[in-house]
Amino acid sequence: MRLKKSFVTAGFVLVSGTFLYLACNKNRLEIPPPTQSEESFFKSENEFRTAVLGVYAGLTDYYSASNSGGGFGSAELEAFYLSGDDLTLTVNSNFEFFDGLTGSNDKLRQIWKSSYIIIGRANKVLEKIRTEEGVFTTPGLKDANEGEVLFLRSFAHFMLWNLFGTAPVDTIVVTSTSQFNIPSSSGVQLLDQVITDLTRAATLLPTSPWDDKNTGRVLAKSAYALLGKAYLFRANATGNTADYQAAVGAFDQISDASLMADFGDNFNIDNENNAESLFEFQAGRNIIATDQNAWLGNDVCDCGVTGAFYQMFYDGAGTYMAAGKYQPTQKLIAAFDPTDPRLPFTMIPAEQQVTKYIVNGDVNDGAVLSLINNRIIRYADVLLMKAEAVLQSNGNPATAIGLVNEVRARARNMVSGGTIPADLNTGETNTATIMQWIIDERFRELAAEGHRWFDLRRWQMAGFVQLDNSFFSSSNESDMKYDDHYLYFPIPTNETDVNPNIVQNPGY
Repeated sequence: MRLKKSFVTAGFVLVSGTFLYLACNKNRLEIPPPTQSEESFFKSENEFRTAVLGVYAGLTDYYSASNSGGGFGSAELEAFYLSGDDLTLTVNSNFEFFDGLTGSNDKLRQIWKSSYIIIGRANKVLEKIRTEEGVFTTPGLKDANEGEVLFLRSFAHFMLWNLFGTAPVDTIVVTSTSQFNIPSSSGVQLLDQVITDLTRAATLLPTSPWDDKNTGRVLAKSAYALLGKAYLFRANATGNTADYQAAVGAFDQISDASLMADFGDNFNIDNENNAESLFEFQAGRNIIATDQNAWLGNDVCDCGVTGAFYQMFYDGAGTYMAAGKYQPTQKLIAAFDPTDPRLPFTMIPAEQQVTKYIVNGDVNDGAVLSLINNRIIRYADVLLMKAEAVLQSNGNPATAIGLVNEVRARARNMVSGGTIPADLNTGETNTATIMQWIIDERFRELAAEGHRWFDLRRWQMAGFVQLDNSFFSSSNESDMKYDDHYLYFPIPTNETDVNPNIVQNPGY
């Protein structure tokens, strides 16, 4: 029996000129008065809990329909769902066609601001945790809270690197005007900070699950998963073999995680926060009114919107308005054996219909938002990243192939006596061949989950793929305008206008 959801993003704490939104777990509702001030807050463990959960609430911007960064608008996830080769649109999208992307793009402006909302909240809560005296009495809670906030700050910096490549690395609470205008990062400095934060977070976070009132909050294994991912991405960008080895080391620290026997359990409401899940967005019901406007961000109104957004996979009323329906590419359809047990949980090829998260009928809150958690990092993702890190660090090729085969075996064993997908040959030694196997398996296993563009981007940097217009399998290939400067999306113009130390990416 699943617990009734009441994930909260209302309840404001005014801190250093920024609103902290209360976001509690799905079973509790604690809303402090909107007149609460910084001076009168942070006086109890519960108030620290509220503030920490306010940092989690920023994830709503990435995975819901509305967002704090842009106010009225459509889902930010278009920026990282549509630029890969797994999804396509029947209408024009700047992100799919790489055409007309400029610093004035609303979604890029939104996602930039949303990322810094998370970072700003994290910095304030970290300051308060590190300077508190005698508030925490529960053993381990202060460390756990610090670990959570470091994890969330690292995730926002990680998103910024994958979209823009360069952005200010922000780890301070501004107390004077001399701290304004933080300069752009260079190279992999954003990832450097991610790795620094996660290395510490992994030592602070609990290894045992939170209690039922706090299900879904991150654990040490969450930090090790994202840490390994950051090392892997940095290795792709720099070619540093030591980072591939460090990625393997981080992934090796993950315990109490395993593949679900049924691939489909990763996308329904009855098996959330399961053994395969390492980090997921805790979707919940709108908490203010049943007649919510899901397209308005929580910073615009007291909307209390907390649901996940999958309407881009639908046709009809209450869907993605005029923005079109996301469909599987012909390349993705061709990548699957028709008898692969994962196929019906991924798409219906004949109908060009994505089915992830909606295969058994979405569980909606109103016309737009869903109550099904978005699984951000799964253990299958980790196994395939670890396979890549083992391979590229000159590890045993058979070990890398064996990790890929674990993912394939799970799919095969969903059917009694199943034979598809078969194990790959563990005797293969050609690195390029094995790397292509990993690339292809990530394509199938993680399709339509928002990973593909970040994968293609880093693999292009590493020279593992060669991106061109035909690579993306767009429904309108003649409209594609890809070239490598799009590996770095344009910095929002409103940011370069107000901060002279932020440098626009080349080509814009």
